[in-house]
Amino acid sequence: MRAQGLADLREREGERLGTSSWHRVDQEKVDRFAEVSGDHNWIHVDPARAADSPVGGTIAHGMLTLTLVPRMVDELIDLAAMAPVAMNYGLDRVRFLAPVPTGSRIRGHVTVHEVRDLHGGDTVVTFAVEVEREGHAPPVCVAKLHSWFGSW
Repeated sequence: MRAQGLADLREREGERLGTSSWHRVDQEKVDRFAEVSGDHNWIHVDPARAADSPVGGTIAHGMLTLTLVPRMVDELIDLAAMAPVAMNYGLDRVRFLAPVPTGSRIRGHVTVHEVRDLHGGDTVVTFAVEVEREGHAPPVCVAKLHSWFGSW
């Protein structure tokens, strides 16, 4: 069940909120990310050369994996019920623990780590996210995502 407001998140502080749907990281997505980021490292964009790598093919950029984290969190909360305005506030403790081979599916396990009220009625919620690659342990990425909820 999706979280239905800040009060719901407060009640669930310290608890796992849920697990996102699976997201396929295909070569087209990796190539598009390379164009946007300017990171054209062969391990990401050259399938022929990457075939001889220890992974046996191309892998997703770590930062591409990280950019999917807010999307995974958003699947589990009702943004419209949180506040008039919601924005990414920052990230902490980001670690890339294993590669994501192109074609893999990943999903996020999301915990409400902390709910902190700010001056003026704004709130920062910290989500601890473990990104899992289908059929692989341990997580491929872990991060703490801070989301700001308030009004302007």
